[in-house]
Amino acid sequence: MFSHMMFGVNDLEVSKKFYDALLGTLGIGPGVANKSRYFYRSPTGMFAITTPINGEPATHGNGSTLGFSAQSPEQCEAFHAAGIANGGTSCEEPPGFRDGAAGPLYLAYLRDPDGNKICALHRPAK
Repeated sequence: MFSHMMFGVNDLEVSKKFYDALLGTLGIGPGVANKSRYFYRSPTGMFAITTPINGEPATHGNGSTLGFSAQSPEQCEAFHAAGIANGGTSCEEPPGFRDGAAGPLYLAYLRDPDGNKICALHRPAK
């Protein structure tokens, strides 16, 4: 359904350090530079960070969350720890299983250095 997702950031190099560490825990290589952007590619999609092209400050979306697929609860934990160690802040409940209409999910929520809400999600096999 989606070709890519992109977040606006205020300090491109601070955010690159954050996302290189965070996405590295999911097996995604460092961001590849293209003008004032960095792109992270995987076999299933692309994520990018950019400074806003209109020159205004980047802002986060209230109520927005971008979820990254994880292969295990341990990968979610590593994602969360890497985010905290590289300028992110924990939000929501601590990483762990949640039960809901979609069945059990292991979730780890963070805010990046610009306040964007992200999470790692692992859906166990039934």
